[in-house]
Amino acid sequence: METEKVAFGSLNYFTLGAYLLGTLVLGAWFSRRARSTRDYFQAGRRIPWWVMGISLSNVSSISYMSIPAKAYAENWFVFWVNLPILLLTPLVIYVLLPVFSRLKSASAYEYLELRFGLAPRLYGATAFVMFQIGRMALIIYLPALALAAVTDLNILVCILVIGVLSAVYSALGGIEGVIWTDFAQTLFLIGAAVLSFVLIVLRLDGGWGTFVEVAIAHDKLEMIKGVGNNAPNALAVVLLGSVFAQLVPYISDQSIIQRYQTTTDSAATRRAMWINAGLAMGNTVIFLGVGTAMFVYYQFNAKSLQGLPSNDAILPFFIAHELPVGVAGLVVAGIFAAAQSAIATSLSATSTVLVTDFLQRLGPARSDAHWLKMAQVLTGGLGVIAVGLACLLAITTVDSAFDLFQRILALTASGLGGLFILGIFTRRASTLGAMSGAVVSAVVLYLLQNYTQVHVYLYALVGISVCVIVGYAVSLLAPAKNPPAQGLTVHSLPAS
Repeated sequence: METEKVAFGSLNYFTLGAYLLGTLVLGAWFSRRARSTRDYFQAGRRIPWWVMGISLSNVSSISYMSIPAKAYAENWFVFWVNLPILLLTPLVIYVLLPVFSRLKSASAYEYLELRFGLAPRLYGATAFVMFQIGRMALIIYLPALALAAVTDLNILVCILVIGVLSAVYSALGGIEGVIWTDFAQTLFLIGAAVLSFVLIVLRLDGGWGTFVEVAIAHDKLEMIKGVGNNAPNALAVVLLGSVFAQLVPYISDQSIIQRYQTTTDSAATRRAMWINAGLAMGNTVIFLGVGTAMFVYYQFNAKSLQGLPSNDAILPFFIAHELPVGVAGLVVAGIFAAAQSAIATSLSATSTVLVTDFLQRLGPARSDAHWLKMAQVLTGGLGVIAVGLACLLAITTVDSAFDLFQRILALTASGLGGLFILGIFTRRASTLGAMSGAVVSAVVLYLLQNYTQVHVYLYALVGISVCVIVGYAVSLLAPAKNPPAQGLTVHSLPAS
């Protein structure tokens, strides 16, 4: 069935354009303060804790569209995927922050060199860069695809707008511009989601009562499924697997760890992490509510679903067909905000890694002004690459955005998370052991994905476990020559 496209309209274009112009103004404003690499990579450590916490909880376009789609098609079971963020926050605050506070550079992968040597640092930095380039392309492509499928917005124009504007304000303002823009975009997209929910409920005969009654009648608010051999999303599997999947970014992702170094002090960072945890859960509930509300709405308006290309496109489809003129532009701007927020974060972090872990570490000494300029150029160049890859993706098809992203994340990042766990939580791990664990983990995950029926939520658990077990075993056979320096493992953290 051919998808019926809806004209976006001049008022919606005006609303979207005003938002996009606002992001550029923010980037230009903070470009005035990016006078050194310390400003560009660490925001001069002047980000307020509440700004960092809200910006850290920024939602990618994948989550912004796919979580409502999951709730629309299934129920609220996906809530458990994000619960570990709340559970892991004490570990981040009391273990990871003290370890990463010892880093002198803005790169998280300096830790791997301090703990194991140069080779693991370069491995970690390379793995991160490769993952982020693919991630950026996917995050640009998916919202552009969904919007183009149900409106008269051209997919290539959407890709260019999302990618190019993200690259411009990231290059101008550095991490400070990114964080403040993320802060504003997070508030904007949450507001857009809440507005969508309210408008849907108001359009139901009976309002809130009808929403609750129909949702319960169809088990749409169900959060737990039976555990059994034929239940791939069983609670035990998802919760256990998600603990490891959610741990990976907090322990090994430059785009997260870099932000630990942007607040005024450790106490401010700790407060920011609690803000992030609370918002992560709140955002999940809001997006699930939107998906359920759309399901209830279409129970009474089933004919209006004609032309829906896929469940992943339900949110932009609803926006294009059902929301009032002007309001639709606001909610579409929320989708753009989610995409740009994630892209800008990745661009900033990736350029930081390229400069600090490769150019500065391996190249000749240069002035700080040189490295600042190089970081800005690399940010723009990475944006061009991401846009180009997103355009290539435009000729392919994606079945489930949420599951695909979980699959990519587990395959490319789990071994890297295992490296940090080996370094932080063991004394015996050696360079040979760490590298062996990372390589074997990648091989096992490849075989797992292609030749078994193991569920995607368990990939991170398997990848981390293999890296740690193999790395520790090899380290027993080939131990490190010297014990780790003070403060690099959980066994030698300073008293708090």
